[in-house]
Amino acid sequence: MTFSLPIETDRLTLRRYQESDYDDLLKLQSNDDVTRFLLYESKTPEQVRESLASRLADVPMDAEGQALTLAVILRETGQYVGEVTLFVYNAEHRTGEIGFVFHPEFHGRGYAAEASTELLRLGFDQLGMHRIIGRLDARNTGSANLLKRLGMRQEAHFVRNEFLKGEWTDEAVFAILVDEWQDRSATTESI
Repeated sequence: MTFSLPIETDRLTLRRYQESDYDDLLKLQSNDDVTRFLLYESKTPEQVRESLASRLADVPMDAEGQALTLAVILRETGQYVGEVTLFVYNAEHRTGEIGFVFHPEFHGRGYAAEASTELLRLGFDQLGMHRIIGRLDARNTGSANLLKRLGMRQEAHFVRNEFLKGEWTDEAVFAILVDEWQDRSATTESI
């Protein structure tokens, strides 16, 4: 599968990570407010180095478990604001999973929605995915609302199905199909 990077929007550049992004990634992944609803605790500097190394690796996005994580940069200032990830969830069934993590100082400005829209476009239009899901801690209402704004519908709410950070947590699952994406894209372009 092929895809084109970087991706430019009116306000953002979505690009591959670079070695020089270490300090920004450290600021993101070592922040307790950021990691509150994530699968991992705040990371140490060494763990962030390992995390950056995995983000620097080239991935063809043609097998389960592969992930493309892109740094999200403000075009006007060059400032790093967060990241978006597209996972190959099931290659045979052409299913992906979307994820996003943004620094709290950039919440509420529409950056996550703008970047995530482009990641859905990449998954459906360039990688030929049939379905893309979003999974999250059900307490994370901000991210759930974002998935809804992206046109994803909630398909499941699993009660106390994961033991994370010392407690049982609920998981919500959202999804969108390629034809729903195409219908949504045609509607928003005609407005």
